[in-house]
Amino acid sequence: MPSSRAGCEGLRQGFATLLVAAALAGPAGAAELPRLASINLCTDQLLMTLADPAQILGLSPYARDAARSWDAAKAAQFPELSGEAEDVLILKPDIVVAGRFTKRATRELLKNKGLNVAEFDVPRSMDDVKKQILRMGDIVGHRDRAVAEVAKLDVAIEHARAVAARKQYRVLALSRRGWVSGSDSLTGALLSAVGLASAAREMGLRTGGFASLEAIVSLKPDFLLLSEGSSFAEDEGRAFLLHPALERFYPASKRLVIPEKLINCGGPMIADALDRLAAELERVER
Repeated sequence: MPSSRAGCEGLRQGFATLLVAAALAGPAGAAELPRLASINLCTDQLLMTLADPAQILGLSPYARDAARSWDAAKAAQFPELSGEAEDVLILKPDIVVAGRFTKRATRELLKNKGLNVAEFDVPRSMDDVKKQILRMGDIVGHRDRAVAEVAKLDVAIEHARAVAARKQYRVLALSRRGWVSGSDSLTGALLSAVGLASAAREMGLRTGGFASLEAIVSLKPDFLLLSEGSSFAEDEGRAFLLHPALERFYPASKRLVIPEKLINCGGPMIADALDRLAAELERVER
């Protein structure tokens, strides 16, 4: 366990004291389980769902972002890390969980200092999502919780599949400035899992890419899948989605909305994303 000595050696004393206090909190039984720090938004979500609170020493700086973090409210109870190596080294966690695309220099420095860094890739299928949930369950010592989350995901897939089976829709997942999520992406996997076709495949966008307004309109997908349904354009990126041509062919009845925080990571939130997709399909079919 971290000692009070760390706060006396001149390295951000106040911050270190706060983190050490959090690490020491919790039931005595938690001492038998690994203590972890997360430096990635997606590993934050897995950790909060599967670990005991006393196991979590700190989360990434994005964990409290309500727009991107699935459980931002819960994240507020844990120390916020900078995302750099320094404050993680102060904590001396048993395991650091990170994304494969988290800053490489930070990951390598932590490894070089002898810390155990568990890296998670970006999932590109529902099987990937399930494997990552189970892997994190094993890492934190709570595989039973992970198995339960996978079961919830399976139920959500079956429910959304039953709703989507009514018609063979072609869906284009579209974001700011015309970015299209590819067929070989987490969004593409979500659509495929329930029997919806990703129209991005017809554009040749396997991993994603930008598409022109003309190309989108010419493609004529049945629906656009968006991360927000606001009618306000706060900047040019958002304005693309509200272009008169798109609004003409794709009014609210042709737009499926799944908030970004439900689909930007592979984890327990995917079950919520699938439930939201099923609800959106039922809305537009009324």
